[in-house]
Amino acid sequence: MSRPATTGTTPVAELLFGEADATPISTDEATIKPWDEARACLESAQKAWISTVWPDGRAHAMPVMPVWARDAPWIATRPGSRKARNLAGNPSCVITVAGETLDLVVEGRATRGRDEDDLRRVAAAFGEKYGWEFAVRDGSVYEDSLPGSPEYGFYQVTPTRAFGYGTDGRTATRWWFG
Repeated sequence: MSRPATTGTTPVAELLFGEADATPISTDEATIKPWDEARACLESAQKAWISTVWPDGRAHAMPVMPVWARDAPWIATRPGSRKARNLAGNPSCVITVAGETLDLVVEGRATRGRDEDDLRRVAAAFGEKYGWEFAVRDGSVYEDSLPGSPEYGFYQVTPTRAFGYGTDGRTATRWWFG
C-alpha cells in the first residue's frame, strides 16, 4: 500500500485493510477514525507501554505514564534506565495504549527535551495529570521529593505513523504523519 501525502501537522487517515485483504475488518471508509479520537485516547491514558530497541536489536517494553504537551506525547524516565539508554542509541520507539473505544499503536522517534521552556511545560503537564512534581534547573529535570533529587529525562515522541483498532474488533485506521 503506498503512503498518502500529508499536510501540515495533521496526519492523513486511511483504512488499514482493503477489499483484497480478505479480513473481517471493515473496509467501509466511513469507519475511519479521526486523529482527534486517537489523540484523546493517548492524552487521557493513565498508563501506556513504550517499546524501544536494545543495542543488539532485541525489543524492550515497559509501562510509562504519558502526557500530551507541545502537540506530542511525552514520557519521563531516568537517564540511566534501559529505555533511556536504548533511546540514546536508537530513537525509534512504539507507544501502545488500550483505550475505552480505541486501541492505539504509535510509531515514532523519541527525542530528549532540553529546552527549559519545553521542560517546564512538560513538568506542568505531569503535575496536572498525575500530581507528579518535577523541578527544572539548568536544563535538567529533578524529582526533589525523593532522596537525592534524582534526575529525569523528558522524551518527546514524534509520531511517524499510528494504527487505531476499534474495541469492536471490526474497525482499523492507519495515520501517516509528514
